[in-house]
Amino acid sequence: MLRHLTVRDFALVKEVHLDFEGGLTVLTGESGAGKTILLEALGLVMGDRANTTHVRPGAERIEVTAEFDLSGNAQAIEFLTSRGLQDGDVPTQCLLRRMVTREGRSRAFINGTPVNLTDLSELTSTVIDIHAQNEHQQLLRRTVQLELLDQYAGLEETRHEVTDVFKVWHAAAAQLDAVTARIAAARDRRELLDYQVSELAELGLAEGEYEALNAQFRRLARIEETQAHIAQSLTVLEGESESGAPEYTRILRILDEIDDANPQLDAARELLRSAITHLDEATTELRHYSDTLQREPADFARIEARLDLVMDLARKHRVRPEALPAHALALSRELDAIAVEEGSIDALRATASTAQTRYHTLAKTLSGKRRKTARTFEKAVGELMRELGIKGGALELVFGDTESETGIDLVDYHVRTNPKLPGGPLKEIASGGERSRVSLAIQVVAAEKARLPALVLDEADVGIGGTTA
Repeated sequence: MLRHLTVRDFALVKEVHLDFEGGLTVLTGESGAGKTILLEALGLVMGDRANTTHVRPGAERIEVTAEFDLSGNAQAIEFLTSRGLQDGDVPTQCLLRRMVTREGRSRAFINGTPVNLTDLSELTSTVIDIHAQNEHQQLLRRTVQLELLDQYAGLEETRHEVTDVFKVWHAAAAQLDAVTARIAAARDRRELLDYQVSELAELGLAEGEYEALNAQFRRLARIEETQAHIAQSLTVLEGESESGAPEYTRILRILDEIDDANPQLDAARELLRSAITHLDEATTELRHYSDTLQREPADFARIEARLDLVMDLARKHRVRPEALPAHALALSRELDAIAVEEGSIDALRATASTAQTRYHTLAKTLSGKRRKTARTFEKAVGELMRELGIKGGALELVFGDTESETGIDLVDYHVRTNPKLPGGPLKEIASGGERSRVSLAIQVVAAEKARLPALVLDEADVGIGGTTA
C-alpha cells in the first residue's frame, strides 16, 4: 500500500508531505485546490511522461517520492529481488523517486538505485492503479469492457498467453504467405537460373583460367613472328666478318696485339672478355628457346575454341569473361536461396498450424472462464449500481464471436437503469450521470479482484450528485 507521498516544486506546489493509512482516504476540496496536481505527481513517480512546464516557477526541478509497503505483494517483491533492487534492511519497503529538470532531463530511482522508466512502470503496475477522470467514457469501448472482465476474473495471465500464441500464429501465417508469393513470383526466374547455372557448370571455367588461356593463345598466335625475331637476333649475335671471325672476338684480338701494360687497357680487355661470355650465354638461351617454339595445330585450335565458348557465354550473360566464375557462383547461390525458401514452407505451415490449434484451445478455455465469471460479475456490479441509486439497475454481459489477440470473445456491456424498461448497450441506454455511476460500480468491483494494494479514483463522483454523492 501507499504509505507516504512527497511532492516538491510541482506546478504551484512548493512542498507537500502526505501520509496514508490502510482503508479509504478521501481528498476533497474546491476546483483548483490541487487534488489533480497530486495525482499527476503520483503518475510521474509511476513512470508517466514528464512535462517540463510542470516545474514550479523559480525552481530547477521537480522531485516526487513515494513510499510503499509491499507486505503480502509477492509479485512486487519478486520484481525487486530479481533485479537486485530490494531494500536490504526492510525487504517489504519500497521507495520510489523521480526527478525532472527544467531542461527536460529525467531520472528515476527504486530504493536509491537508478532505473529506467520501463522498470519503474512495470513495478508500479503491481502496487497501484489509477482510474482517471472521465474514465466512464473509455468504458464505452469494447476492448476496455473485456479488460475489466478479465481483471475481475484474474485471467490476465491466460489472456497474455493467448495473445502471444495469436502473434506467433499470425506471424508464421504472414511469413508463409510472403514466402509463397515470392516463390510464385520467382517461378520463371528459377527456370532461367536452372538453365544458366547448368550451362555455366558445363563450361566449368575455373578462376583465372580465362587469363591463362588468353595469354597462351596470344603466345601461340605470334609464334612465327617470335621465331623470326629470335632468328634475326641470333644472326646479329653470331654475325661473321669477311675474315670468318665474330666481330666482337676480332676486336679483342686486335686489343691483345697492343704491347702496352696500361691498366685502363687491361680493364677494357677484361670487360670485353666478360661481354663475350655473356653474349655467348645469351645466344645459347635464345637457341634453346627457339627450339621450344613448336606450335601444335591441335593445341592452338583447342585453345581458340575454348576461348570462343567463354566469350560467347560472357556476352550472353553480359559480364566480362574473367568474371564468369564469380557470376556462376552468384547465380548458384540465388538458386540455392530459392530452394531454401521452398524448403521452409513445410516448417512455416507446421508452425502456423500448431500455433493456430494452440490458440483455439487456449481461447476456448479463456472464453469458458469468462462466461462462467460473467454471471458473478454482473451480480456484483448490479448490486453496487443499486447502492449508487440506480433502482432496478442491472448489468448484462452480451458475448459475441471474433478471432483476435484477446481471444474469441466480443463483450458488450448492456445495462438496465429502469426496472420498467428493457436494457441495452451502455452507450445507448445510460445518461451521463448513470454512466458515471455504472463506471464507478464496475471499477470498484473489478478492483476487488485485482490484488493491487492501492486504488486511486480521480473524481470518483463526477456526474454523481445529491444523496448518492
